[in-house]
Amino acid sequence: MLTRFPAWPLIVDYVDKDRELTAEDKEGIQLALQHPDRVRRIGLWVPNSHLRNLVVAIDGEFPVLEHLLIGLQTKHDMRMGGLTLRDTFQAPHLRHLVFIHFPFLVAFPSLTTSVGLVTLSLNFVPRLFPYHVLRQLSSIPCLETLEITLLFHISVHDFEIEMQQWPISVFRRVTLPNLRRFVFKGSTAYLETLLPWMATPLLERLQITFFSQLTFSVPRLLQYMSTANNLNFSSAEFSFSNGGVAVSGYPREGVSVPVFHMHILCGRFDWQVSSVAQIFDTLSPVLSAVVVLTLDNREHTSSPQHRSKTGATHWRDLLRSFNNVRTLRVHGGLVGSLSHVLRWSGQSPLELLPELKELVCPTGGHAGDALTAFINARKVVGHPVRLVHVDSPDSLPAGTGKSRRSYRSILSAMAMRRRT
Repeated sequence: MLTRFPAWPLIVDYVDKDRELTAEDKEGIQLALQHPDRVRRIGLWVPNSHLRNLVVAIDGEFPVLEHLLIGLQTKHDMRMGGLTLRDTFQAPHLRHLVFIHFPFLVAFPSLTTSVGLVTLSLNFVPRLFPYHVLRQLSSIPCLETLEITLLFHISVHDFEIEMQQWPISVFRRVTLPNLRRFVFKGSTAYLETLLPWMATPLLERLQITFFSQLTFSVPRLLQYMSTANNLNFSSAEFSFSNGGVAVSGYPREGVSVPVFHMHILCGRFDWQVSSVAQIFDTLSPVLSAVVVLTLDNREHTSSPQHRSKTGATHWRDLLRSFNNVRTLRVHGGLVGSLSHVLRWSGQSPLELLPELKELVCPTGGHAGDALTAFINARKVVGHPVRLVHVDSPDSLPAGTGKSRRSYRSILSAMAMRRRT
């Protein structure tokens, strides 16, 4: 077929990790790779025993190659020796590159000729010091989307040891002049070590996923966000679920794509509240523009009694970070927790949410009764709050942190991605 049909562009798409690679499949892939002048996309996420031979076949110049995805089937096989792209591999028009479960920089020499990359996704073990990662990326001036996913935890102590091995004079801030979207998944330690050396003047979207931790310290994230011109948001949404808590920030109501998104992987509800309280207590200086706050809890299976007993101190710390909120929307499952916090004995009615004008919660149950004391107290001090009932929990905005996507869709998604 390859010799008889016209020289149409070729797409090698084999990213179904649940499918067994047959001899016929392998032969077909290798035949396609023998026509590098026609290959436009390559996606290889195959059993590890076959991957090395297929990667070796990616050799020479691929003048029209735009998308390349290479992945080990599991993160436990990253010790495979000899897995690297050949030095003779050239892809001058490569635009989108994805490495999955890879020892970092295993194929990086090829990037020196791929200065036109706009999307780079790295899924790797954090053995390399974050600054050295940025130095490798500094040779890609057109980069618009950077995704960094760490596969394991790494401690702050490990980075302190690494820092001591280098004189401070070797470190220079690395500017990624065209980066619009930065996605990070890993520990706070890695991100906090990375951000001081990273300048992204045109950043428009920041997406962060943190592993579960007992304590969170993000002062450098605050500094990074404070200098970003396009990450301001006036509407924030917290969505609690069984898998974690997601926080999304929107520049204004009605916008479907958040400029800021954070997901904390933690199952227990009380830990979720504690985590976001710690993080957003630090980030409070960049939250002054938030006037609409939504607390959503539709997907959490913990009992209402358990949620209402979650530490009031953590809730107060979280709400204190949003001093300019005018409208608060609360899912029915959180009304008990909120009412307990707002009517905390001994506190001023204006200590929390002093600018609040409107409180929205579902109709029915004891939602109104639970909040009566707070509503009356605010009225007495001359700062009334209007209580608005909606017909059902579904009337509240849906969470934005629940979507899932498979690696099989990455290449096609990259092709369709546009700046937002």
